Amino acid sequence: MYRVTRELDFCYGHRLLGHPGKCAHLHGHNARLVLTLEASDLDALGMVADFHSIRTQVGAWIDATLDHRMILHREDPALPALRDLGEPVFVLDVNPTAENLARLVYEQAERAGLPIVRVDLWETATCMASYGS
Repeated sequence: MYRVTRELDFCYGHRLLGHPGKCAHLHGHNARLVLTLEASDLDALGMVADFHSIRTQVGAWIDATLDHRMILHREDPALPALRDLGEPVFVLDVNPTAENLARLVYEQAERAGLPIVRVDLWETATCMASYGS
């Protein structure tokens, strides 16, 4: 089995509705994503996937959708005010936890046709959530 990984970085803000601590407040992170792709056979060029292709297929989506945005639950009371101010917001039906964001990126990589097996999302230098096999 062959595996490749590609790291991508992005910045985002969020908060977690119902959280009993600091994460209940609007705050931001400099996230590091590690995408792991796997294949039993290599393509005609001898690759699982071209690293640049991963960047253009998933990284471009992250840049356009998540980077430098507030990522909020659809019921977040700050949402109307941020929209009224013209702030870029990405809305989820679930709390924007590291776990849920890792799954979101995994599903986007799947939709792009990449042989994704795992996404690790480092929310801070010491805190990481994974989604995949």
